[in-house]
Amino acid sequence: MPSMPQQDRDRLQARVEEADRGRRRRSALLNHFIAYFGVMVLLVPLNFATTPDRIWFVWPLVLWMAPLALHTAWAMGLVGGKGR
Repeated sequence: MPSMPQQDRDRLQARVEEADRGRRRRSALLNHFIAYFGVMVLLVPLNFATTPDRIWFVWPLVLWMAPLALHTAWAMGLVGGKGR
């Protein structure tokens, strides 16, 4: 079996590294979503249990969406270049 040329090995290694970066980005995004929904599941009942006359849980819900949207765009590769 002939050995693979160095240039092909380098290209293959680059593709493997890019795929690994994509997996890590998606994993970090999933952790961010889990944290977001976990906190919201706690804040909504807390709001209604402590101050039902004032709806304040909407502020963290909305304000956390901006970083979450940016993180999603980064994980999809829409910002930040090619995995850098």
